Amino acid sequence: MTKTTIPERKDVPACDTWDLTSLFKTNGDWEKALATIEPMTKKLAAFKGTLGSSPETLLSALKAYEELSKTIERVYNYAGLQTTQDQGDAEAMNREGRIQMAAAQSSSELSFFDTELLAIPDDTIKAWIERPEFADYRIYIQKLLHIKPYTLSEKEERLLALQSEPAGTANKTFEVLTNVDFSFGTVNVQGVEKPLTQTTWSTFMENSDRAVREAAYKKFYGMFEQYQHVLASLYAGSVNQDVFEMRARGYGSCLEHALYSNKVPVSVYHNLISTVHKNLPVLHRFYALRKKVLGVQELRHYDVYVPLVKDIQTNTSYEQSVEICRSALAPLGTEYTDTLCHGLLHGWVDKYENKGKRSGAFSSGVYTGNPYILLNYDDSVIRDVFTMAHEGGHSMHTWYSVHNNPFMQYNYTIFEAEVASTFNEELVFTYLLKNADSKDMKAYLLAMRANDILATLHRQTMFAEYELKAHELVEHGTPLSAEVLRKIYRELLEQYFGPEMHFESNSDMEGLRIPHFYGAFYVYKYATGISAALALSKRVLNGGDKEREDYFKFLKSGGSRYPIESLKIAGVDMSSPEPVQAALDTFAQLVTELENTLSM
Repeated sequence: MTKTTIPERKDVPACDTWDLTSLFKTNGDWEKALATIEPMTKKLAAFKGTLGSSPETLLSALKAYEELSKTIERVYNYAGLQTTQDQGDAEAMNREGRIQMAAAQSSSELSFFDTELLAIPDDTIKAWIERPEFADYRIYIQKLLHIKPYTLSEKEERLLALQSEPAGTANKTFEVLTNVDFSFGTVNVQGVEKPLTQTTWSTFMENSDRAVREAAYKKFYGMFEQYQHVLASLYAGSVNQDVFEMRARGYGSCLEHALYSNKVPVSVYHNLISTVHKNLPVLHRFYALRKKVLGVQELRHYDVYVPLVKDIQTNTSYEQSVEICRSALAPLGTEYTDTLCHGLLHGWVDKYENKGKRSGAFSSGVYTGNPYILLNYDDSVIRDVFTMAHEGGHSMHTWYSVHNNPFMQYNYTIFEAEVASTFNEELVFTYLLKNADSKDMKAYLLAMRANDILATLHRQTMFAEYELKAHELVEHGTPLSAEVLRKIYRELLEQYFGPEMHFESNSDMEGLRIPHFYGAFYVYKYATGISAALALSKRVLNGGDKEREDYFKFLKSGGSRYPIESLKIAGVDMSSPEPVQAALDTFAQLVTELENTLSM
């Protein structure tokens, strides 16, 4: 659905919104569930001082912990989804605030739990969890034992738990400021004033009229630049919080803190950056090709998203997009495609943009309830077909995890999540390219896929390097300011985009507008994810039943294994730089094919 005006939430048809009744039928039911959190917390708190007394007592405590955790997860998700659908909804914001407070209070009262459990002698607890009745909790305890060296005393853990809610203030303020308070105005497109928002931004950047792109770009970043010091202060606050938590727990760095719990070596992060650096000449070649094809004297930052193949107009309805996903993902079998497509059409998805709605897209799954998807779908943006497949990959990963694991080990890592999502994107690309009805459409898809790999691999690595530099500065005593952050980011822009690119004076404001930076060391997982996904998709498409079943073993693993291990079972070793290099080789092949196809 392409809109020239953005509707209020109340004016969006129910058929275009998600159906949250798999979580709670009414807000009243949510209130009742919220009210149970305090007594369940008291019930679990009563086990304090007894966890090591017997295996039976520990098992009873774990069951109470599981019941409470399930409830908090469901209550939290319902409130959070309502907030994202309209961040100007005061009642929804109130509900989210109340569950945040309730969860923080519960966490502080139960801060003894992990510490006391870990105080049980290792030999004793390892013997207990081998009993059959501990099967649903064995992996959870084993993973807890892994982080034992960085678990603090009961009082210290309680203090960290008490500050968990205010610790999220920077992120929450950033979201409200940029999604609700910012007003970007309109951009004139062929005599029609069209609203510029964080969602429509991508549409303007793909407009064939360079004057439209330039106007939208300058107006967009002009708004961010007006608030550069506020934005820098918010991000600095987030980084300072990360450094505080790292030092409080005794990790050597924020990077180590972020990767340790999932047993991801820091070498994976550094290998990613160094491997991408070695392959930057191919990226620069791609930008040189873009400059040549566009026929511009100077390549500008607002030129990097416009399609390289002109006069290709696409209009894909939401329903058509669902059917493309069904056909493209057919190699995964009918259980997968039937489940996903039914969800896409019947209540899993909040489909279109409305005022106050969070920009972008995400999948949000819980153990008890549907794996919901937020989209801002636009018929005229073919990449939104890929976004649907991407978020559908997350949701089906959750679906298989839930159906094959107990609650305490169903939750997979983000490192793994980005594989399932980008795997789906690659299958959609392969399908669309195979069924392209013209040479121009094939060229269009090849160029778009090159841009998508660039955005997921090269760009996310650049973002990851920015995060690392920002955190290392604070770790070594240098405070962050707008000037410092913009300087770091501009240097990275120039390094990654190469000599063909000319930036605007405020292009470096991009570094202060990325929401994912408020979840430190997240974005690198997009880059490792696409590297693994490209390898696995080729393995499944070129293989047989074994290769497909290996992939489903990965989807069904949930949180039962560490991510490097689960991906090895699927058929790719992410502890090596080889998958990253292979993905960059795929990008190089696309660039070569485009150079040949688009030669002038």
